[in-house]
Amino acid sequence: MPVLPSSEVKRIALGSDHGGFETKSQIRRYLESKGYTVDDVGTYKEVAVDYPLFAYKTARKVASGECQRGIVVDGAGIGSCMAANKV
Repeated sequence: MPVLPSSEVKRIALGSDHGGFETKSQIRRYLESKGYTVDDVGTYKEVAVDYPLFAYKTARKVASGECQRGIVVDGAGIGSCMAANKV
């Protein structure tokens, strides 16, 4: 995948499990304040969920070209990273 200059990044996919929900919410507010369009793929509340689903949804948005970047937040980080890298 080519590296895009930050000026060409317009849309960012953002996902989290319940452990990363609050951090994801803060990241979303920050990115939107900087003018980015954020595609929030969930989760949408702090109820226990399986992180691979949201890592997959985030990675698919980037792999399809719909988003130029993706950010996944979970309780530890390693599991979501592994799941996203399989896409």
